[in-house]
Amino acid sequence: MRFDVITLFPELFEPFFKSGITRRAFESGQVQVRLWNPRVFADGNYRRVDDRPFGGGPGMVMMAEPLWRALQAVRADRADTASALVPVVLFSPIGQRLDHACVTAWSTSAGAVLLCGRYEGIDQRFIDACVDQQISLGDFVLSGGEIAAIAMLDAVARLIPGVLNDEGSHQQDSFNPAIDGLLDSPHHTRPEVWQGPKGPVAVPEVLLGGHHERIARYRRDQSLAVTAQHRPDLLGQAREQSLLTAQDERFLAQPKKL
Repeated sequence: MRFDVITLFPELFEPFFKSGITRRAFESGQVQVRLWNPRVFADGNYRRVDDRPFGGGPGMVMMAEPLWRALQAVRADRADTASALVPVVLFSPIGQRLDHACVTAWSTSAGAVLLCGRYEGIDQRFIDACVDQQISLGDFVLSGGEIAAIAMLDAVARLIPGVLNDEGSHQQDSFNPAIDGLLDSPHHTRPEVWQGPKGPVAVPEVLLGGHHERIARYRRDQSLAVTAQHRPDLLGQAREQSLLTAQDERFLAQPKKL
């Protein structure tokens, strides 16, 4: 799997590739990432990549030609590979929301060309001619697409076999089909009793008993409770897909305290 990132700030990516558990995906080559700076493909001594927008208005707009040259260089570099034809993805507020299903699909793909915009945006003519898909992190605006690209690469990398210490770790992640798309349950670790700011707080007793079925049921119940409180829309989706059991519904019908 290979991702080519077109960015004016390739230095933002370097620390990400060298730290954290997902670095294994990049060090092993399971996820290959190559960085391309469109400024390298710009004309003149100043390597200008942006200009004022036609029609007036604030800010600057990234020019089509340097981006086109960068994209051509990417395609030429990929020409002899098995994944020569991959989509061009632009990170944009109008794009599809990046979610678990989207990340899962990318984790089994050949990769993509990731385009990180800056300033007021990119010349629409380049978008119309070259971009296949647009992706958004949410209903807010970032200074550029680099943070969104890193978020996507991190989410994809952790789904690659062998990247996480425990192969089953991501199976219990929030939104995963393994837990019916619900939120993950709360987690606890040592000490068994924490002397917190509001007094001593013990780990739930069921987690200390070693009874696997009871622990599984407790975690399922907590997942249901957390989802009902924070993301009831996910609970509704699980109901629509008939993923909740009668025992799940009985638990949800009872008064509860997280």
